Amino acid sequence: MAVNVYLNFNGNCREAVEFYAQVFQLEQPEITTFGESPQHPDYPLPEEAKDLVMHTRLTISGSNVMFSDTFPGMPFTVGNNINLALVSTDVDELASAFDKLKEGGEVGMELQETFFSKCYGQLTDKFGVKWQISHDNEEFNQ
Repeated sequence: MAVNVYLNFNGNCREAVEFYAQVFQLEQPEITTFGESPQHPDYPLPEEAKDLVMHTRLTISGSNVMFSDTFPGMPFTVGNNINLALVSTDVDELASAFDKLKEGGEVGMELQETFFSKCYGQLTDKFGVKWQISHDNEEFNQ
């Protein structure tokens, strides 16, 4: 199990991740946009979301740092745009941590299967720390 930093941006994620790659002398990362992800027919993707970064990652000095843009219309506040991402191949371990972290906190998304993870959820714990809980499928988390 690992805890990774997840940074959110307000439409300038691509610029930020390319900047950090240059600063830390890393190759440009693979970037997945919202437009490249599978679409749900009942929820059409807004045009302004299609080129925004849904997910990308850099390994900086041995640590995984993940990045994304916030979805249009979602709240964004500089300083509150940092999440901790708990990543594991053990679904039971993820469920246990999720259940404990949500006590006294607020669940943004219950644990569920998504197109990128067989077990994913989001919450803010009772101390105001934002968490993303995700199964490590070695495709999306690496």
